[in-house]
Amino acid sequence: MPIFRTCRTVLALLCLPLIGTIAYAGDPVQITITNDGTDDVLVTVRDMNTRPHIKVLDGQRISGFASVPVSVTAGATGTGQVSWTAVTTDPDVRRCGHGDKPTLANFDTVRVFAHSKCPAGMRRKPSNS
Repeated sequence: MPIFRTCRTVLALLCLPLIGTIAYAGDPVQITITNDGTDDVLVTVRDMNTRPHIKVLDGQRISGFASVPVSVTAGATGTGQVSWTAVTTDPDVRRCGHGDKPTLANFDTVRVFAHSKCPAGMRRKPSNS
C-alpha cells in the first residue's frame, strides 16, 4: 500500500518544524521579559532551573511597555522557570512587583510590573536609576 507510506512520509515532513521548538533538559529556552506598565522599572530575573539560581537580568532598566529577550535553562520537563522582581525608577512614586513563571516554552513572554507598595527595604533609591 504505497499510498499509506506516502501519507506517513508527508505527515512526518509536516511535523519537522514542530520538533525544532521543543527544548530538552539543559537546553536554552528563549523568552521575552516585557514591562507591562507605563513606568520605567528595574528588573531582576532569576533562572529557577539552575543551582544556584542564576540572574539572567540584574537590575535591568526596562522602559514602559518595552521588552528584553533572555535565555533560560530548560528543566527536566523541557520548560523554563523564572522568578522576577521589579521596582519603579521614580524615587517619588516607588512601586514594586514580583512573581514566578513556571513552564515557559520557547518564545513565551513574561509580563513584569510594579504596581504594589514596596517593602521597607525596597523604598530606598535604586543604584541603577
